[in-house]
Amino acid sequence: MERYHPSEVYELFVRHMNTPRVVVDSGVCATATLVQVHSARKHGMLLEAVAALSEHGVCVRKGYISSDDGRWFMDVFHVTDAAGRKVADADALLARLESSLSAEALPRAAGPASVGLTLLELVGADRPGLLSEVFAVLHDLRCNTVEARAWTHGGRVAALVFVRDEETGAPIDDAARVRRIESRLRHVLRGGARGARTVLAAGNLDRRLHQLLNEDGEADSRGAAPTTAVAVQDWGERGYSVVTVSCRDRPKLLFDVVCTLTDLDYVVYHGTFDTDGDHAQQEFYIRRSDGRPISSEAERQHVIRCLQAAIERRASEGVRLELRISDRRGLLAYVTRVFRENGLSVTHAEITTRDDMAMNVFHVTDVAGRPADPKTIDEVIQRIGTESLRVDEERWPRLCSAEGDAAGRGGGLFSLGSLVKKNLFSLGLIRSCS
Repeated sequence: MERYHPSEVYELFVRHMNTPRVVVDSGVCATATLVQVHSARKHGMLLEAVAALSEHGVCVRKGYISSDDGRWFMDVFHVTDAAGRKVADADALLARLESSLSAEALPRAAGPASVGLTLLELVGADRPGLLSEVFAVLHDLRCNTVEARAWTHGGRVAALVFVRDEETGAPIDDAARVRRIESRLRHVLRGGARGARTVLAAGNLDRRLHQLLNEDGEADSRGAAPTTAVAVQDWGERGYSVVTVSCRDRPKLLFDVVCTLTDLDYVVYHGTFDTDGDHAQQEFYIRRSDGRPISSEAERQHVIRCLQAAIERRASEGVRLELRISDRRGLLAYVTRVFRENGLSVTHAEITTRDDMAMNVFHVTDVAGRPADPKTIDEVIQRIGTESLRVDEERWPRLCSAEGDAAGRGGGLFSLGSLVKKNLFSLGLIRSCS
């Protein structure tokens, strides 16, 4: 019989005890699939669970987070697919969660196509036609853009662009060529030394875009009035800061809030989130990672501004255009040039290439940020190709908000008192669907 050193036995025991336990059950609730995650307290674990749900494409209708204020957490999520139905592939969702949360999990790649590519991070002041200029420069430098995401908000833009050599298909790793690419892109961005840079890995792309815009000071510098209600209050008796969010529901809303709190170095000890039709209400009880609550008015305002910016920057403005076409050299430079020449500005972009097929999504407005003229949209579609480019009127947000009425109605939000005094570890509450 194989013998283990006592230290090895202890290490295996700790690893087993700290490995999160995940349950995915479609039989408990009539309108949603129930996901339960039991885990040891570890900074970022909640974000990993929420990220895994988001990446699987499910909508979180309601749920709660609870802790014994010690070492153990329990998260419960009621989730559906985009059409408001129970999740059909519950086993696949369970496997994704277990893989993402396991103690042996490796850092996840940025995306399915990111292996063997060079990643460029771009951040700077936004202006009409900027993405067109960026893709034109990359094409001129013989860089093939395989995958990219770009967000604009508050007059700023952040983008993650995966490229490879246009001729060989290999990553671009020649130092002199990389410096030349960065220099040209900085000139386009007019963003100084940190406008463009090459990095080795990005992890979760959405999280990295949030980080880039936060590091750029976009949350604190924007001048427009916020459209999202966020409040931060003190609960001195228990040493918590209480964060409440009230806004229109949409996909990945919970991820954006949890991601922001995590990157600001706060720990969520308790929380509730619920949807009623197209409206979402969230409440979180947080402390800093050092165990203290928010301690100043300046800190409180900073948290409010960061949460408002994180929620609003993903609320894509403009007409959603979907492009599906065989990939070719210079495709993105051509398509975005057509947008620019017709007075359209790209507010969000998601570029994907699979098996030589380009599957891209653009959100466009006019250059003043107003809704685009339908005649202009029709002209652009005619020029690029009616078989390749089509309008999709915010399919995801519409489905997730409209169908959420059936899945999210009835339970209401738990209050602070119910979280702390009624003990959310009750099995009866865990199994409740209403």
